[in-house]
Amino acid sequence: MLKIGLLGAARVTKMAILEPAARRRDVEIAAIASARPGQAEAFARAHEIPRFYERYEDLIADRDVDLVYNALAPNNHCRYSLLALEAGKHVLCEKPFAMTAAQARSMVAAGRSCGRRLIEAFHDVYHPVFGYAAEQVASGRLGRVRSLKAAFNHFIPQELGEFRHVREAGGGALMDLGCYPVHWCRALLGEEPTVEAASCTMLNHVDQETTARFRFPSGIVAEIETRMTSPWNMHARFEILGERGKLLLINSLVPHRGHSIQEVIDSDFREFTLAGDTTFDYQLEAVIAAIRDGTSLPTEGRDPVGNMAAIDAIYARAGVDRAWCD
Repeated sequence: MLKIGLLGAARVTKMAILEPAARRRDVEIAAIASARPGQAEAFARAHEIPRFYERYEDLIADRDVDLVYNALAPNNHCRYSLLALEAGKHVLCEKPFAMTAAQARSMVAAGRSCGRRLIEAFHDVYHPVFGYAAEQVASGRLGRVRSLKAAFNHFIPQELGEFRHVREAGGGALMDLGCYPVHWCRALLGEEPTVEAASCTMLNHVDQETTARFRFPSGIVAEIETRMTSPWNMHARFEILGERGKLLLINSLVPHRGHSIQEVIDSDFREFTLAGDTTFDYQLEAVIAAIRDGTSLPTEGRDPVGNMAAIDAIYARAGVDRAWCD
């Protein structure tokens, strides 16, 4: 029985961990920690979690916790993931993995040194929809890939306590939303890009909109787009253009909430969906199996470092000063 401790009572925690865990018999939610007074207790009582803490360090020290799910704001990913690894826990860390690639490297190095798994929670790549796209590219069915277009736009209102509009907490459209399109392109091609162009629309030192153009070593060009401004609402698209046709994924991010796969190959058009569980069910299953069997996962090791390096490079090319992160 794998016992999970939750760092933070974030909105994503319920669908990412609680719901898929409730559908399994080999995991248990053992504890929850929140620094906000009373929040951990309320969350624990609402979800029948045995123990609650008001200090993250206390949950990390809990000997009954095997895996820590770090759902804190990005500025707390490095610190508390490192503490958890050093305490002998495995860690599933929410995206974006860290504030910078330098932090990501230190985290991955610590995981290796401690002999524990440190996995980034890019849940969507574990779903059959993304798997289908990867298979089409690998098989050559699309012919040689020429270009990619990836976009994730979603309105995030500027409300009190909304960390995604706070620079010091790791806010920004690229950090919170754009990390997905960056990852789609990198994960599909298995290459690390060079940023040829980038632009950020800033407000209070936080990027509200970001666009970028990648070039991969294979010569493939990718266009990235992300916005957290009105009127966008869960607009997620990933287009793969090859010599023989085009593959378009609409909402591969959370396909269990509704998605579409459109492909045109040799002038033949087809539109369809793929049945499956939630992306979070597949992710939890993969994490449990990896901890049990020692198999590697696509969202650990060099992958989270590469994604943060690409994000760093986009900001640098756009002229956004992030020296304060060091």
